[in-house]
Amino acid sequence: MEIKLVINDVKTGKAFQRLLSNEEAKKLEGLKMGYTFKGELIGMEGYEFKITGGSDKQGFPMRADVNGTFKKKILLSGGVGYKPKQKGVRKRKSIRGNTIADDIAQVNARTEKYGNKELASYFEKKEKEEDKKKF
Repeated sequence: MEIKLVINDVKTGKAFQRLLSNEEAKKLEGLKMGYTFKGELIGMEGYEFKITGGSDKQGFPMRADVNGTFKKKILLSGGVGYKPKQKGVRKRKSIRGNTIADDIAQVNARTEKYGNKELASYFEKKEKEEDKKKF
């Protein structure tokens, strides 16, 4: 189970991506949208992140008001998963529950508490290594 973690830095407005290994992803399993987790779980000391959303392997978005880890078809009139073209239109759409499980491919998080080290410094090393491989 590998998860792509997308972290939003509220101060700078930038987003950073990180692919979590199986061990790190297992630590996030069972957490729900809206919960906060400590950065120590993923190797970022002093930080605290809040889970704001995500999507599964098929691309279905997680929705906060659908409890559980399963996929479900619900009638939507707007919000996450459906944007109606006209006012009052409703449609039945597939949505993923609000709990992180094996089927989740991406988790979105927002920075709630900052540590001593700058957030961008955790991601700079990997970006430099990828640039070297391209040339």
